[in-house]
Amino acid sequence: MKDILLVALGGGTGAVMRYLASKYIAEISDGTFPWGTMAVNIAGCLVAGIIIGCTIRGNIPDAARLLLIAGFCGGFTTFSAFSAEGLNMLRHGYYLLFAAYFLASSVGGLVSVYAGSKLAAKLIS
Repeated sequence: MKDILLVALGGGTGAVMRYLASKYIAEISDGTFPWGTMAVNIAGCLVAGIIIGCTIRGNIPDAARLLLIAGFCGGFTTFSAFSAEGLNMLRHGYYLLFAAYFLASSVGGLVSVYAGSKLAAKLIS
């Protein structure tokens, strides 16, 4: 139960931070490019990478890792989890598996968003 609470606390905080950061960046940009989403994804990946690096060296306890990676980074951006999992595959030499994961997630995500939008349009009309 403690682990679930840590992930929930971090996730809620990350989601609020994502909203605030994206809103701020949208206000200072022209709106033609999703700068907010890109900035949040890159920042979340940087934070996840720092935490992973510290975890590998034994400097971060499991509870903090759950709070920060699964929770905060997961709420801030799921792209960070995707990237951290991809890095893990690459570190272990699973290059073909990583390529399949990367392509399936990227293309599958785009196709699913498109299909979901079409489905919603049919259901609502």
